[in-house]
Amino acid sequence: MATLTFLGAAQQVTGSCYLLETPALGRVLLDCGLHQGGDVDEGELNTPLTFMPRTIDAVILSHAHLDHSGLLPILVHQGFSGGIYCTKTTAKLLRIMLNDAFGLYERDLEYANLRRMRRGDKPVKPAYNKRDVQKVLDLCEPISYGECLPLGGGATLCFHDAGHILGSAIIELKFPDANKRRTLVFSGDLGKRGSVLMEDPEMLEHADVVLMEGTYGNRDHKPMEETLAQFEEILHDTWEKKGNVMIPAFAVGRTQDLLFYLGQLHNAGKLDPWQVFLDSPMAIEVTKIYEDCSDLIAPEDGCRLRTDLSSSMQSFLPRLRYAMTPDDSRAINRVTHGAIIIAGSGMCTGGRIRHHFKQRIWNARNTIIFAGFQARGTLGRRIVDGAQKISMFGAEFAVRARVETLNGFSAHAGQSELVDWITHFRDSPRVFLVHGEPDALEVLSQKLWLEKRLATETPYPGQKVGF
Repeated sequence: MATLTFLGAAQQVTGSCYLLETPALGRVLLDCGLHQGGDVDEGELNTPLTFMPRTIDAVILSHAHLDHSGLLPILVHQGFSGGIYCTKTTAKLLRIMLNDAFGLYERDLEYANLRRMRRGDKPVKPAYNKRDVQKVLDLCEPISYGECLPLGGGATLCFHDAGHILGSAIIELKFPDANKRRTLVFSGDLGKRGSVLMEDPEMLEHADVVLMEGTYGNRDHKPMEETLAQFEEILHDTWEKKGNVMIPAFAVGRTQDLLFYLGQLHNAGKLDPWQVFLDSPMAIEVTKIYEDCSDLIAPEDGCRLRTDLSSSMQSFLPRLRYAMTPDDSRAINRVTHGAIIIAGSGMCTGGRIRHHFKQRIWNARNTIIFAGFQARGTLGRRIVDGAQKISMFGAEFAVRARVETLNGFSAHAGQSELVDWITHFRDSPRVFLVHGEPDALEVLSQKLWLEKRLATETPYPGQKVGF
């Protein structure tokens, strides 16, 4: 009998990690993601894994976002040496994302340990090093969408386009088990239909077991036309107040969408003369990959993207400036008004966005725009939920900036799209709802049962099930 253990992103949104055990495949991790929500000095990366990395035979990665891939360097640091299967574009993005994450981790850990020593506490030891990042990249075995790869023991792996970010995949595993051929499908993160830079998620029809994300299981997104009108209005209002705009954004996917829409507003004459700063070396590198991979973008939008961008995003949005170095980032502080600052991390758990908050969050002329999901426990979620004060860098800051959320920019499928995706399966599979907060998964589960008579299960963290 095959078993599944739900190690992460069970009744929560981050830390995607599921252990599949079968005689044919051995012990395989579906994703190996970082739980986002704590600060580096809390020692979260040093929390022991709940399994022995040396006993894991392989990792199958749905996409490159750190909440799905960020624990890979720790996995190899603790003895994992198997293959890491992912799409070709995911492998390209991992090189950028894991190296950038290590640089931030190393710097933040140094600062955190300095604070700990001042308090008389013991320093936190690094959970991994630069060599571990390189080993992860060396272990990657990239395959294309639609390519069925034999894994041994009669098992095969196939990736299908999930439409979430470049390289994101729906995982389809087929393997022999108890004299039967079984099929397991893991949705990864499903994108929404009609995304400006992505294909729609592929629909599958056959499976025995399905793990489906439910990030937005309790609601649909605002139509994009309304979202863009709201975006334009917020920008104009802040310009009139002589303020600045801060946008926390994930380096992969959300940042490129935002730049594209800002470019459209500029070219339509609807954008005030803002200076737009992309303050993230990782996002800058990723943006160049998007430019290079326009053949993977939705055909209609890809054609427009190639036409609009000419040779680069900066030709499409002339007021865009790249801040690569720390000095470039600090120089933005000299801009008193008229700056749109896009920086990571997307949930404000680290990165340069927090430094911009330090300079501007206390000023009522400024605006913070959240364009992505903010998980519980993150700084971003606290601000969205109305926190009057926040703590960063060992100090307290008043939140007086205007705070806005633009739901329509999400790169995740909304409730209706999730229902449509899962009901394409014809075999009445056993369905596990993952990667969502409890209330969202409960609403989605009830909707699927009441409207489609589809029973689902919502596993708890650490739960092990046989199938």
